[in-house]
Order: sequence, then structure tokens, then C-alpha cells
Amino acid sequence: MRILFIGDIVGKPGREAVKRFLKPLQEEYNVDVTIANAENAAAGKGLTKEIAEELYKYGIQFLTMGNHVWDQREIMTFIDHEPRLIRPANYPAGAPGQGYGFIRVLGRKIGVLNLSGRIFLPPLEDPFSGAIRWINQIKQETPIIILDFHAEATSEKVALGWFLDGKVSAVVGTHTHIQTADARVLPQGTAYITDVGMTGPRDSVLGVKKEIIINRFLTQLPAKFELAGGPIQINAVILDIDDESGKARQIEGIQQFAEV
Repeated sequence: MRILFIGDIVGKPGREAVKRFLKPLQEEYNVDVTIANAENAAAGKGLTKEIAEELYKYGIQFLTMGNHVWDQREIMTFIDHEPRLIRPANYPAGAPGQGYGFIRVLGRKIGVLNLSGRIFLPPLEDPFSGAIRWINQIKQETPIIILDFHAEATSEKVALGWFLDGKVSAVVGTHTHIQTADARVLPQGTAYITDVGMTGPRDSVLGVKKEIIINRFLTQLPAKFELAGGPIQINAVILDIDDESGKARQIEGIQQFAEV
């Protein structure tokens, strides 16, 4: 099983990058399934139904979210009825949507789990102990489990990767928008990367106009964020997973960019 996981899609530039790069990547790497983090897809904050449908049209089969999941309030009207979209499982009981879901492809079922970190982010349920409970539920359906850990602190991400080594097929980090250089398969067969990176405006600070962020650091004054223009990029990873065991064989980081 070859899975493409796309890092945080940021606004219209990110969606344009998906439109431009996704099909060639799927063909080049013979991709079976494409998953993406879409929590910033609507102007950098949240997700709308229209934008979700746009991303599905481009060839993404499953979407994960993060701490911006509720920024576009309309998501509460459709997330319960959209099996291709999940939010972090460690939100309190009663929150709209589901924390994990399944994709069927090539006669196989793939489980996708979404968790949020707690360092520098809202204090949700413990992702470590919660992960075991949700993984055990998913394993009743399939040994192939992809975990999107949407977290800020590298220490929390690395720790969860080691904690879940051998229990899931992959732990891929999102949220910090910078692809890290630590992609590897851990000893017990779990593919790991601290952050997949960002799909959006390349000449920016995490997707935002660099001048706005630089001035904010210089003055310590609040400022309205605006998405940057210019060149676009896609950050992703390719995961090779053994169909029978669910163990990872390989993980490879991808970075591509182009002028608009």
C-alpha cells in the first residue's frame, strides 16, 4: 500500500498547489491513497464544505484537521455526515464529528486517526493514553493505521512516535508548517516524521505575509494576518506500508514548488 500524506493546506495558495502538484505526484509514485491535513484550507482558518469538495475533486480521499477545526462554524453542520473528514479524537465527548475513520482501497481498509497535542495548545484529553484506546478500536477493522498528530512541541511528537512504535503504521506530525528532516521507520515498524510541512505560499512565514510577521516581532503589536502570494509549494510524505502486517517499509519526504 502506498499512501501520500499532504501537510497542512493553507488557503487558496495551498489549494492551488494541490491542484497543480497532486496528480503528477500520484502518477509518479503510483499512489493508492491520498490523505491531507485541511485545518487551514479556508483562508488559513478552518474548512468549509465547498472547499472540502474542491479538495476531493483534486484527488484527495480523506481529510484530517487540528486546533482550527471549528474556525469556520459551518463545519458543525456537515462534519457529522462526512465520513471522509475527521477531527482530533481527543476533543471532549459530544464534540461534532469523529476522531477516526476508514478508507477502502484495493480490497483493503485503512484506518486514519487524528490527535491533538497539549503543549502550547488547548488542554484536550491525553493523546497518549487515548491513542491506545482508539488504536485498539481501529485494529478490530484493519492493521493499517495512519495517525496525524497535530501538535506544536517536537518533544511531544517524538515521544508519541516512540510510544506507538509497532502499534500503528505511521505517526506523521502536522501543525508547525515546516517539514522536518527526521523521516524514518522506527525499529518496530512505524514510519515517523515530526512535521510533514506546509502546502501553500512558499515565500511566507508559515503561510502569512512575511512583512506582517516580521513587524509583529519587531513591535510586539497585534496585526491582522494575511496569506502571502507568490510561489506555491507542496510538502508531503510517501508511506510504503505492508498490506498484511500494517508495518511501514519506507517513508520519504516530498517538497516541490512552482511560480504562480
